[in-house]
Amino acid sequence: MESVRKTKEYEIVKKRSGRYAVRDAKRNWVGGDEKVKILVAEKLVKAPVPNNEEPEPAPEASADEASAGAADETAAAEAPAEDAPAEDPSTKESSE
Repeated sequence: MESVRKTKEYEIVKKRSGRYAVRDAKRNWVGGDEKVKILVAEKLVKAPVPNNEEPEPAPEASADEASAGAADETAAAEAPAEDAPAEDPSTKESSE
């Protein structure tokens, strides 16, 4: 790692991968939002731009299709149990 900038509060180093790491004055690694703020202030990275666009609401037809699909799956899961004839032990005993 090579040292990029060093101040009283922190040291910025560049890794071989091209990413930056930040250490505070006590030699502890800094991460998360604090690291991003430092790197943006030093103009080493661009600030991430939040996407404020709201996604289009899903059409109501697709919601109906989804519930219909769930009903079909439930019916399909129950169908094999109904098709198989259940042997009743009481019918065997009465035939003897």
